[in-house]
Amino acid sequence: MHNTLILHHYPESPFAEKARLMLGFKQLSWGSVYIPRIMPKPDLTALTGGYRKTPVLQVGADIYCDTALIARRLEAEKAAPTLFPEGKELVVSAFAQWADSLVFQTAITLGFQPQALSARLGSLPEAAVQAFVADRAALFKGGTAPRVSVEQARSTWAVLMARLERQLAGEDGDFLFGAPSLADFALAHPLWFLKSNPVTAPLVDASPSIRAWLARVLDVGHGSAQRMDAQQALEIARQAEPAPLPAEAFADPNGFQAGQRVSIRAEDYGVDPVQGELLYAGAEELILRREDERAGLVHVHFPRLGFRIEAL
Repeated sequence: MHNTLILHHYPESPFAEKARLMLGFKQLSWGSVYIPRIMPKPDLTALTGGYRKTPVLQVGADIYCDTALIARRLEAEKAAPTLFPEGKELVVSAFAQWADSLVFQTAITLGFQPQALSARLGSLPEAAVQAFVADRAALFKGGTAPRVSVEQARSTWAVLMARLERQLAGEDGDFLFGAPSLADFALAHPLWFLKSNPVTAPLVDASPSIRAWLARVLDVGHGSAQRMDAQQALEIARQAEPAPLPAEAFADPNGFQAGQRVSIRAEDYGVDPVQGELLYAGAEELILRREDERAGLVHVHFPRLGFRIEAL
């Protein structure tokens, strides 16, 4: 049970859909813990130490933040089929980073324009809608993610879809770079988000080739999920021992040392800092040790790219 993959997520989250698709692609079994769409998220932050973005992957007492790092953890869990095809690791990783930033931000702007937001949240009480809007404003406050106007997002989206059509037309296989990879799942989740709303679905459905590609990606499914409540997940963390640290040598270009007290936070949005003892700094990953009265001793993992580390 302590080695169970547990995804903390909610059904409507685009990045959670990316993680669910990666789990499906790997044909993995996993525990599904639903978290609130808006703050507070006390059960999640007991595990993360303050990181609030969705989703988070838990494996025993190891907590993985950000889908870029979750992808690498799933690759370590099961090597085949691979998210990083041999010889295309750099292309796939760079493309995924671009899709998770520019394409996602453009899609969110389009999906949060008034008419689209009304269609998505129209069944909720007015107070709940206002709480959601206020939460998202707070989520993006203080980060580097650009504010994009709806007019600019429409213009950008037209370019992105034209490029995607050309890419699909020139590929021999059914996916972006031949075989399915992380690139497909990173690009699919913003399109999935827009397609789930009748106001914005035409932005995806206008192109038959894009619509067919997205259907192929979504057809990988979500693997085998079993619902689990947050208390179970917290108890699993409390009873588990964190996994051994990676064998790669500790080497930080800014001179941070193992055992140093630091804070780590995302740079783009959701910039809530997590404080703890720095245990590991590798080429891709940072690991903090922290203790919580509910979760016990946990190791919280962050990708190095897109996160800021500061001394306390």
